Parts: sequence; structure tokens; C-alpha cells
Amino acid sequence: METIRTIELENGKKVEFYYSQGDSREWDNFTKMICFHKRYNLGDKHDFDFHDYSSFDEMEKDIIKKENAVIIKPLYMYDHSGITIATTPFSCHWDSGQIGFVIVTKEQIRKEYEVKRVTKKLIEKAEKVLDSEVETYCMEVEGEVFGFMCYDENGDMTDSCGGFYGRDFEKNGMLGHIEDDEIRAAMEKEKSI
Repeated sequence: METIRTIELENGKKVEFYYSQGDSREWDNFTKMICFHKRYNLGDKHDFDFHDYSSFDEMEKDIIKKENAVIIKPLYMYDHSGITIATTPFSCHWDSGQIGFVIVTKEQIRKEYEVKRVTKKLIEKAEKVLDSEVETYCMEVEGEVFGFMCYDENGDMTDSCGGFYGRDFEKNGMLGHIEDDEIRAAMEKEKSI
């Protein structure tokens, strides 16, 4: 692991940060990402074949029907010295375009919220979860997943963990995992990686 940043304390303790692997699509996700790309393996496993459709509109209608989707948003990718994804198009038409869809099904809403009837209010709530999952996956494909290693004044590793999404120590949850009060205080002062 290559250290990308170090915070050193006057007493010799330090914390090093490194890029970590993300695997958010292996979690118990609320959404399903149906993606197509020649060079990248993105999203979730699915049985749709891009070549079976003449347009994304045709594909969208079929996905809604086959998956019983109540929320469907297009997924776009920008690919230029790294990739990023979003549910809204990017301004550069040369290096970006639609790569698929992200959906939430009626069944998933019923299961998640333990209800029989899917209301407009639940759909709005589910849409916020969808946006959050896309944001998390975006951080993953951008390489914005980090880990840390803490060392005591003798240079011995005392703590380590990976899989933190985003650079802000408080938002990514890293502060909650740091056991050493002095290192945590130094990180609170620095705010982010």
C-alpha cells in the first residue's frame, strides 16, 4: 500500500492514509445498476443485452416492464483521465455518454420498508436512497476510497482499517474508528485527507 498522506504528531505517533479498495455493489444494495461498457465492468450483474435494443428509450421501457421498476434513472459516465458517473448528463459530449440505468423495484421498496402498498411518499424516500447509492458508487469508481494505519511513538502499528468513502474524516466515518485520542484530535484538526 502506497501512503498518500501522513499526519505526524510531535510525540512520534502518526497516521498514514492510503487508497483502499471499494466494493459497494457487493453490499446489500437497494438499487440495481444495469450498465454497459466495452472497457469497464460497471454496476451489477444482469441479463440485459445492449445489442437487443435500438435505443436507450426502448431499453428503459423493457427494464421497467421486466424488473417492475418504479424508479428508473439514466446513468452517465465521463471518461477522461479517470472515470466518474452520475444520473445527469455531463457537458462534454466527446468523453461522456449514457452507460445504462439505475432502478428501484416495487419489491425492493416493499421489502426495505416492510409495507404492502408502495406510496408516493415511499417512492420519494427511495429516490433519495438511489441518489445516495449512486454517489457512493461514484466515489468508488473515482478511487475516492481510503484506509488508515496508526503507529505509536515506537513505530509499531496499533490500528488500521480500510473502506472509507470520501476524503472528509467525519463524513467518511474514519474518526469513529480511530481509537487513539491524540491521533483522532490531530485528524479533527486537519479535517480531510
